[in-house]
Amino acid sequence: MIASAPPACPDESITAWALAARAGDPAAVERFVQALHRDVLRYVAHLCADPQAVEDLAQDTFLRALGSLHRFEGRSSARVWLLSIARRAVMDSFRYASTRPRLSDTADWQRAVESAQPRGLPGFDDGIALLDLLAALPDERREAFVLTQLAGLPYAEAARVSNCPVGTVRSRVARARSALVELIDSP
Repeated sequence: MIASAPPACPDESITAWALAARAGDPAAVERFVQALHRDVLRYVAHLCADPQAVEDLAQDTFLRALGSLHRFEGRSSARVWLLSIARRAVMDSFRYASTRPRLSDTADWQRAVESAQPRGLPGFDDGIALLDLLAALPDERREAFVLTQLAGLPYAEAARVSNCPVGTVRSRVARARSALVELIDSP
């Protein structure tokens, strides 16, 4: 059985914790991180092509956020602010990875990767199917879909994270839904 997620905290509480953390409250730092850790992991997992890097990128996101918390003024919700940082962390990792050579010490690297993947977990195959479907979407549509449908952000906040107009996010989500339905219906 899949463990249920903790109840979502309202953005006002999370933003209040971020502001209290900025003022030096260690308990608020802990509440802030706990409240958004799952959202950051989810968002990073959908942006990142490397499942092994998700935890590291989430940790990098929180390190960046806590290091720049003194600049957070609460003009947007702390969730939007943090997911924007997560997006930049993933993009920076892509830039860094593109400059590094990729080496493999095994002739059949694909088999080695497949055999290292966990098996028999509840929902694992469904999760893989969802990831495959999402991977078929163009990047901007996938991002809009993940932010609004999986992370649960309102369209306006997803627009702020993506640096585009709200109408563009709505259009991308609608097109992503249509494409996903088409992909599911195709043999």
